[in-house]
Amino acid sequence: MTAATATAAAAVVEQAPAPAHPTFGEALRVWLKIGLLSFGGPAGQIALMHRVLVDEKRWIGEARFLHALNYCMLLPGPEAQQLATYVGWLLHKVRGGLVAGTLFILPGFVAILALSVLYAGWHSVPVVAALFYGLKPVVLAVVIQAVQRVGSRALRTPVMWGIAALAFISIYLLDVPFPLIVLGAAALGLVGGWLAPSAFASVAHGGKASDTVIGEETPPHLKPSLGRALRTLVVWGVLWMAPVLALWVLAGPANVYTQCAVYFSKMAVVTFGGAYAVLAYVAQAAVETYGWLSPGQMLDGLALAETTPGPLILVLEYVGYLAAYGQPGQLNPFVAGSLAAALVVWVTFTPCFLWIFLGGPYVEALRGVRLLDTALSSITAAVVGVILNLALWFAAHTLFGKVDRLAAGPLSLDVPVWATFDPVFAVIAVAALVALLRFKTSLFVVLAGGAVAGVVWRLLAA
Repeated sequence: MTAATATAAAAVVEQAPAPAHPTFGEALRVWLKIGLLSFGGPAGQIALMHRVLVDEKRWIGEARFLHALNYCMLLPGPEAQQLATYVGWLLHKVRGGLVAGTLFILPGFVAILALSVLYAGWHSVPVVAALFYGLKPVVLAVVIQAVQRVGSRALRTPVMWGIAALAFISIYLLDVPFPLIVLGAAALGLVGGWLAPSAFASVAHGGKASDTVIGEETPPHLKPSLGRALRTLVVWGVLWMAPVLALWVLAGPANVYTQCAVYFSKMAVVTFGGAYAVLAYVAQAAVETYGWLSPGQMLDGLALAETTPGPLILVLEYVGYLAAYGQPGQLNPFVAGSLAAALVVWVTFTPCFLWIFLGGPYVEALRGVRLLDTALSSITAAVVGVILNLALWFAAHTLFGKVDRLAAGPLSLDVPVWATFDPVFAVIAVAALVALLRFKTSLFVVLAGGAVAGVVWRLLAA
């Protein structure tokens, strides 16, 4: 290809028209695909949505995608599910957001429910344990891949790298709470946007906004309206709180279903920082306060959630299942657990739709405000450091059978016990990472390969 030909080809790509607006049916199929493949926690899920929505489908541009992501990171609850809801809302109004957010949850809900039933009744079956053994190293590889992908897009200046490093040190060594890290990053971004905006601004890539379905225009359903905001607050507030109040009145505050509804409604409001932050709150209450399950069962639940699609916060569904399974009353234990699991998912995720449909129009109206952009860019950089911390935490607790927590003054550090290192687990993780990064192998294929490897190894070692 000559230089002139290459230049002409590049010009054609640069001027490529925006794709046609997807029909509701087309979008539904894409959201279902994302829901089925959303493994690897929030980092992997965000990377998957970026690849599909920004790179492949060109439904949304880079800058607008990051703007929505930054808003979702400020909210309590699972940011990846809320991001899917946000983009679905941009494309097809409220029904689009409902479908996108629900399909993001649905496969994981079904998987966690099935695994909870399996765990409660047959968790000691060797084949089940072998499957989980092979899947966990693949999940580790997916998280590492996602850190690389998200970091390459968010850390575009030395200042952004510095904020990410500061966030990592704060949470990894100093145990600074995630909300404080977000607030500190936002403050740095506000000051930096005023003093040195070029050092804090995000750098968009992945195509011009005019080359995407969602351009820079603001359709009527994206514009703020006080009347619509009040209707949204009333409708979603009733949907959220009606089951909670009904259980309180009909069953009383001591009933296990009422306890689940009230407690997990509180969690939906205060759980910033994703599933790992939720685990710290829930573990203490579920184990010590309510006695729903043991510490070992709590950790098993997180492992189940790590190996299924959907938000990791679906681990709460497992907690609700075991809570009612152990206190079924007059019901069959499996029926009692299933009802509690559905209740917990309802009170956990209904507020997520409220945050998006209520706040989305106002967030859209603030696009282009320089100081807001620099603040949100700084938050994104800080979250990269937080995700790296989560990746290291997961690696330490899966590659090693035992991890000691050492503290010296304000510093604390997880130190793996090398005698408990699992070389087979490490081999599967490295193989999965090479397959994902070097050969761009389908995630489904890699997960299937890990499951097979786990079963084969356990059979050979038996």
